[in-house]
Amino acid sequence: MSTKKLKHPGRRLLVALLVIVLGYVALAVGTATGRTQMTPGLALDLEGGTQIILTPTTSDGSEITDEDIEQAIAIIRQRVDATGVSEAQISRQGGNNIMVSLPGTPSEDTLDLVRTSAVLYFRPVIRILQMNAAAYADMQNEYADSVASAAATDGATETGVESGTGTDGTEEGTETDGDAASADATLAPVTAEEMATSLADVNGDGTISSDPLESTSDDNSSDAWISEQLIYDAYMTDCTSEDALSGEAQDPDAAVISCARNGSGTIYILGPAEIAGTNIAAASSGLETTSQGTTTNNWVVNLEFDSEGSDLFAEVSRRLIAYRDAAAAASDATSTDSQKAEFAIVLDGLTIMASGFNDTVTTAITDGRVQISGDFTQSEANTLANQLSFGSLPLSFTVQSEQHISATLGTEQLRNGLIAGLIGFALIVVYLAWQYRGLGVVAVASLLMAAAGTYLVIALLSWLMGYRLSLAGVAGLIIAIGITMDSFIVYFERVRDEVRNGRTLVVAVDEGWRHARRTIIVSDSVNLLAAVVLYFLAVGGVQGFAFTLGVTTVVDLAVIILFTHPMLVWILRFRFFGEGHRWSGLDPEHLGARSGAVYRGGAAASAVGAGGSLARRRAEARRAREQADAVEAEDASGKDDEQA
Repeated sequence: MSTKKLKHPGRRLLVALLVIVLGYVALAVGTATGRTQMTPGLALDLEGGTQIILTPTTSDGSEITDEDIEQAIAIIRQRVDATGVSEAQISRQGGNNIMVSLPGTPSEDTLDLVRTSAVLYFRPVIRILQMNAAAYADMQNEYADSVASAAATDGATETGVESGTGTDGTEEGTETDGDAASADATLAPVTAEEMATSLADVNGDGTISSDPLESTSDDNSSDAWISEQLIYDAYMTDCTSEDALSGEAQDPDAAVISCARNGSGTIYILGPAEIAGTNIAAASSGLETTSQGTTTNNWVVNLEFDSEGSDLFAEVSRRLIAYRDAAAAASDATSTDSQKAEFAIVLDGLTIMASGFNDTVTTAITDGRVQISGDFTQSEANTLANQLSFGSLPLSFTVQSEQHISATLGTEQLRNGLIAGLIGFALIVVYLAWQYRGLGVVAVASLLMAAAGTYLVIALLSWLMGYRLSLAGVAGLIIAIGITMDSFIVYFERVRDEVRNGRTLVVAVDEGWRHARRTIIVSDSVNLLAAVVLYFLAVGGVQGFAFTLGVTTVVDLAVIILFTHPMLVWILRFRFFGEGHRWSGLDPEHLGARSGAVYRGGAAASAVGAGGSLARRRAEARRAREQADAVEAEDASGKDDEQA
């Protein structure tokens, strides 16, 4: 049977080595620039991390069910996974509490995703206050002080000039003092409460009422949802304080006060919730694509609602566009239509963002697909997409405790695991030297290549996707040694079978590879399938084991194809292997070849008969020589007796 001979095996070996070298160079550059490190990140059991215990509550005081807890755990796990943190442990503790353990030192954004209960709603904007009453009062008082100071300076100057000219200074001085007193009375210092009362007194009667304002429409953007008291409370809210930015559960059926989550101090008065976070089908971040199909450098968030959310958003978008158009046509400077044209995304009582529709949007959005644009960085767009994707938990949470935890196993267990791996590797090297002799060099070189490739992949995954190595993952790496060895044995034994069938060594290697490759691919595919199934069905440490098992299986397949086979073809060019030296692992007696012609030198051909394997014929020839030597010895002994 003809085979396709591998051409230029040396080039393939060089390419494989070059890929490994470039990978380590990239890792070194990342380490030098502070973006990663040469060693992969370690999981909770080996490094420790941060532990947060959450206590759930419901906004309406209803009973918390097991289904609510399980759904909350699933959403928290989705949030953590979306940030790239792996090997996190999220479980139920002591009844209804949820314990979240994150390895290493997680970022503040990741901790916020866990801490916040993320009850997400879309609410209409009724009022936007750029600052609170205290800030307005400070501004007015500073202005009053500056006016008073300027008036005092002007009065002193006028008095000095009049005294010098001999005019009636007493009368002039009296008038100047009166003017200053009048200015002080006009710009008297005010308190935050007085300023809030002045700003919130819509009807100008001097009192703050709790009665709803006059209705402006029959929707959730109407002024009828708010009162002077609510406006007063909004002006008295400090949206830059830590307490105000901690977030809280709010009634979705009432108007509320919400602070800007970014700490800018902006205060929003929002109407009842129009759409819940549970109506979001998908959210993702990416670069903006214009209507002409071109891609810009602006990061946006693409949002898609489910069928119910699409119907609700169609009605909301129709109303907001009407407010926008009315604001553009209005000549009244006191109109609030421009503010009511905005829609707020509220997470745990804090406004993530508030935005209206671009001028290019002229009709209601009925397909449920929205693109949120702004001055987003990539990180901000990703964070917003994560908040929207996994933003609506069935419960609110209170952080009961947050603390750093130490490693449950630590570096000693990691060291023991690595020692076990090295012992296993050494035993395999001994076995290869005994079973395959010089051919074991190919296997050992391939094992070293697989080890270097696996370490590189694990380190790069730790950098690019936050993967962390657990002790279960180390077990997966150790098992991978056996998987890789299995591939070598299948290949080498298949070559032996081809040689036994009388093929030349070069053809036997290629033909053996053709048959062995099929077996190796099937075997690795089964291992990979098992790893994938185990990864998706398991959680925690078992997932880490499945992940490393899958990675090492892929690396094994790449090494056997790109390195082991080319190297075996390449070494046949050397006389030690190509002519079947007794220690090469390719000698005829070891392989049971039927013809010495399988070797390039053909030196063993003279010892070969017409049938049987070469090893058997050599044994028969050896026995024949022994018999001949015995007969010769007997003849010599007989002659000695006759002479005696």
